[in-house]
Amino acid sequence: MIDVFDDRRCELGEGPLWHPERGQLFWFDILNKRLMSNENGTPKSWQFDEYVSAAGWVSKTELLIASASMLFLFDLETTASRKLTDLEADNPVTRSNDGRADPQGGFWIGTMGFNAEPGAGSIYRYYKGELRKLFGDITITNAICFSPDGRTAYFADTHRQLLQQIALDEDGWPAGTPALFRDFSEEGLFPDGAVVDSQGFMWNAQWSAGRVARYAPDGGFAGEVCLPASQTTCPAFGGPDMQTLFVTSAALDLSGEPDGKTWSSPTGIRGQAEPRVIL
Repeated sequence: MIDVFDDRRCELGEGPLWHPERGQLFWFDILNKRLMSNENGTPKSWQFDEYVSAAGWVSKTELLIASASMLFLFDLETTASRKLTDLEADNPVTRSNDGRADPQGGFWIGTMGFNAEPGAGSIYRYYKGELRKLFGDITITNAICFSPDGRTAYFADTHRQLLQQIALDEDGWPAGTPALFRDFSEEGLFPDGAVVDSQGFMWNAQWSAGRVARYAPDGGFAGEVCLPASQTTCPAFGGPDMQTLFVTSAALDLSGEPDGKTWSSPTGIRGQAEPRVIL
């Protein structure tokens, strides 16, 4: 069963985050520079001066938010902001895109070109005050997510249709080199945002396919949730029992009624609670 969780149409809905201490879903409309939420049926939004795309939670009232030029701390109650660090602030070509907190409390964030310039994107990790570049030469960074034990990270280049995995050390830093998780090119699929459930299975939204597909830890296909919106962008688990899948979508270049809305679906499978970001 698929329900409309929020019927506001996002030009580019992205970055859903279930805040475990607030019991509340947050997400972004990147191109309209908005953070969005729906609190007990009441739509809420916060407007910013530049593109915002992903967040992690720091406390009950504070989010770490990635924008086109920085990572900043945002207070949901007072709307006060405090810059934590620049993020390719000297590069006018790029903006932030997909991001997620890892189980060790680090925050991974990917960048991409405003016009998806080939190889313009990179992936960084912010951990205990340090921002470190991890990978470069990526066109559209996506699918940043983590195994329940915190020892494996996943990420994709949507443009190249490749989803990779890499081992992590005990502090959450990459150990070794990335390895292929799944090549979607033969299926004609484009991996977008992703999340890993409590069983270690990945749920991957696939741009233009109108679905979120589930994959086993070995990369094997394990099922799908089909949605009315074709441009699905990113999933997140939430709800009181962490068994509801929320999915953002994009109305970009489309005019259909379902496009750009935020969706929900019961799964019967428990997700992982998003870790707190350690500043």
